[in-house]
Amino acid sequence: MKVIFLKDVKGKGKKGEVKNVADGYAQNFLLKQGLAVEASNTNVSTLENQKKKEQKLAAVELEEAKKLGAELEKITVELSAKSGEGGRLFGSITSKQIAEELLKRYKIKIDKRKIELADAIRSLGYTKVPVKLHTEVTSTLNVHVKEGN
Repeated sequence: MKVIFLKDVKGKGKKGEVKNVADGYAQNFLLKQGLAVEASNTNVSTLENQKKKEQKLAAVELEEAKKLGAELEKITVELSAKSGEGGRLFGSITSKQIAEELLKRYKIKIDKRKIELADAIRSLGYTKVPVKLHTEVTSTLNVHVKEGN
């Protein structure tokens, strides 16, 4: 029996796949558990329409990420911190602080986990920080750490 998987089923198929499985397995397990539906013409066309919608949404999401990336390239985030001799900071600047400053000053909300700071910033000056906005879009944000109180 041909079925369309509604959820991932380990060892059998992923969500959205159309596969041929044993009749008893399909009727007694997949259909009863709501993990799949029978692959009738209407169900297949519904699946195709759903995939088209998802592709359009993904394209829009990619465009928005590219626009935000271009905007971030122009921005320099300024943070101040106490420092000692040689410009070394007491403490460090983390991705959380950078994300909060972006939201406060520029009204740009970025999840701190998307800011790919290999190690916290521990010195004064300019630092280029990569920001992963999308699987295909990575932007660079300038962070300026200056002496503060």
